[in-house]
Amino acid sequence: MQRIIRQFPRIGAAAVLSFAVVATGARADGLSVGPVKDPTVAKECSACHMLYPAGLLPARSWSRLMNDLGDHFGDNAELDPETAEQIRAYLTANAADTQRRGTKLLRNLPSGTVPLRITELPYIAAKHAKRGRVAPATLKRRGAKSPADCKACHRGAEQGQFDDD
Repeated sequence: MQRIIRQFPRIGAAAVLSFAVVATGARADGLSVGPVKDPTVAKECSACHMLYPAGLLPARSWSRLMNDLGDHFGDNAELDPETAEQIRAYLTANAADTQRRGTKLLRNLPSGTVPLRITELPYIAAKHAKRGRVAPATLKRRGAKSPADCKACHRGAEQGQFDDD
């Protein structure tokens, strides 16, 4: 890093560091997970709600959600068996517990716990409680329909970018 700063003295250390953060995808205080890359998952899941990246929940959670599509948070989201299996396979293969980035999300999650909502993850709950961002007044001001409407506050949510906007 010092060598780069010496090569570009007019840019300054802050600019070089900012570039390094952007170039590596590192987030100072945000969360970054991979976006959904499967067109079937994107089409089917975003038909009714925000497209949640698979890396936001552990595989066991995605399996449980896919097992009960007839009562998906009060709605019938049943799919034909082939489509459902394709979506299940993608979500579980790209879940938080299958990628290095997901370890932050699953920290402090009791063993065997199967969260069905992203807001049930201790990491997410703590981040939002600390900042008071899911208070009803904040949600209303941001135009969120519920605490599950991540993109109301995190513009890059569907792409897996949860910077502190």
